[in-house]
Amino acid sequence: MKPLDHLEHLDKHLVDELAQVARETVRDELREQTRKQRRKAALYAASGALALYAGAALALAVGLALALGLPDWAAALITAVILGALAYVLRGMARPHRPGPEHAAGMAPGGDGARQTAAGAVGGAPYPPVPPAPAGGTAAPGPVPPRPTRAPDVPHRGV
Repeated sequence: MKPLDHLEHLDKHLVDELAQVARETVRDELREQTRKQRRKAALYAASGALALYAGAALALAVGLALALGLPDWAAALITAVILGALAYVLRGMARPHRPGPEHAAGMAPGGDGARQTAAGAVGGAPYPPVPPAPAGGTAAPGPVPPRPTRAPDVPHRGV
């Protein structure tokens, strides 16, 4: 028997015990994080439900105010049109905008395109702008073939 054989058993036991402690620590941390996230999600859900009821009460108040001077059906119709218009505007604000000519040129509206980064671009693309010319001002790699003087699809006789 070698003199270090009995230490192998201790090493294996120590590694197993260390792995068990690490697993328990990670599990406890994840439980704590999920508990906090669950509480935060419940608060967001409650605030959303209350905002929904507040919006309904506001729509009812607008409808009742309009009903003082209009027939009930007209007040309800006007309230529905107002709510529909607001929903349309909010939907348009939530959708990403199509890139305009400024974006095609690599420039962000109102600033230098080279200074903006992916994190700093507000309302822009999720990536930095591409410079219009290769870096260093060098020409494109490889030779560029000359442009034909005649249209390629027009037959011509040897000249």
